[in-house]
Amino acid sequence: MEHHTEQSEITFHHEPKENTRHIWRIFWLLLVITIIELALGFLISFTNFPDWLVLFIKGVIVILSLAKAFYIVSYFMHLGEEIRNMIMTIVVPLFLFVWFIAAFLWDGSSYKSMRNRYDTYYKETTLDREQKSADTSTRPLQ
Repeated sequence: MEHHTEQSEITFHHEPKENTRHIWRIFWLLLVITIIELALGFLISFTNFPDWLVLFIKGVIVILSLAKAFYIVSYFMHLGEEIRNMIMTIVVPLFLFVWFIAAFLWDGSSYKSMRNRYDTYYKETTLDREQKSADTSTRPLQ
């Protein structure tokens, strides 16, 4: 015959740490920033603002996105508490990568404009294609 003994389970009441208030504050801040970004994006898409105002709003969205990235990296990735050298090993390559992308975009735009200016064959063929597509789009259907 088997003898079973019942063991009572010991449970403890979970007490949240004191820094959870800070986590929730960061969460609500990130949520508000995200809602503002979405509202600005929908505002741009559903209204007809002048070009300068659209660029300004897009700049505000980029700044808000950078603020969100700062809070995520500094708190949730625990870089806010790290030493300065550790932060620099992450931040400096990030800035170099962003500069690298911007330089490639600028260089690609420069190449495109130079190609249109100096390569007459390319300019003629693209103009012919654009004129043909314009002619076919204005011709009535039969």
